[in-house]
Amino acid sequence: MTELLNTLYVQTQGASLHLDHDSLKIVIPEAAKRTLPLRRLDGIVIYGHVTVSAELLTRCADDGRAVVWMSLSGRFLGRVDGPVRGNVLLRHAQHLAHADLAKRLPVARNCVAGKLHNSRQVLLRAARDATTSTQASLRTLAEELDDLLGRLPDTTDIDELLGYEGHAARLYFQGLAAILRTTPDFASFTSRTRRPPTDPVNALLSFLYGLTRTLVHGATEQVGLDPYLGFLHGLRPGKPALALDLMEEFRPIHADRLALNLLNRKQLRAEHFESLPGGAVQLTDDGRRTVLTEWQAWKTREWPHKLLGRKVSASLLPVIQARVLARHLRGELPSYLPWTLT
Repeated sequence: MTELLNTLYVQTQGASLHLDHDSLKIVIPEAAKRTLPLRRLDGIVIYGHVTVSAELLTRCADDGRAVVWMSLSGRFLGRVDGPVRGNVLLRHAQHLAHADLAKRLPVARNCVAGKLHNSRQVLLRAARDATTSTQASLRTLAEELDDLLGRLPDTTDIDELLGYEGHAARLYFQGLAAILRTTPDFASFTSRTRRPPTDPVNALLSFLYGLTRTLVHGATEQVGLDPYLGFLHGLRPGKPALALDLMEEFRPIHADRLALNLLNRKQLRAEHFESLPGGAVQLTDDGRRTVLTEWQAWKTREWPHKLLGRKVSASLLPVIQARVLARHLRGELPSYLPWTLT
């Protein structure tokens, strides 16, 4: 169990959470009970077999405190929130924009543009410190991403846009494989695999993407947008398409660069991962604890925001971008401006 600032992450299997007046009581078999004031928590994230009492869920819903369920591998399973926030006019504008391709496509295009730009920046930054041969390879991949960026304004439908995004992702993960400096006992990383991840690097990426998705999903709810009505990702029951749209621009910085830091600095090693029947790989309890601690520290890091003209902590960037989208949907901004790293 790890308490990090205002979010409680619980991964101890068999633990149970209960309401105790204005506090949260944590019960772990064969361990001392612990209580935390609810006022200190703005969210609870639980992994695997952890139970939550009905009384605590009701209190969290009343307070507007989200409770999020994740698998041990970091896959998002679900969340409980209180009453829907935001006004109906904003959501109505979101629905109208989704139904109009002339309005939907530019938002989707800019979500992809933000992802490609930030992915390219990750490769260029790594190229500055790479050896000659790797440096040349990374710069070539960055140029190819730049070429794809230049083609985005000419896209005429969502499928074409998704094709460019998929091609860019393959190029980008090829670059990540070249940047990684893992130990020989690590299984090699050559491409992105998920459902399930089959090597330590993909297991780490999946876990961090799950954390990023949770952060962005909460931001859309906070601003009053419908997290299930996106512009790039298609509509599907239970799929938070808008959260997936907005997290695209954050993947390279919120997840990928943190993963590179953890692996290249040897903070995560082979013993922090375990193989499951069927070939899946996931983090161990110690591995998750290390990642969650570094994730919380990473969220406090400040990044420049062009539209605001100042630096903003990583934890607030998704909220700001959700507000930028809301302003666009209301007609206050001519377009959705993705967050990009310079």
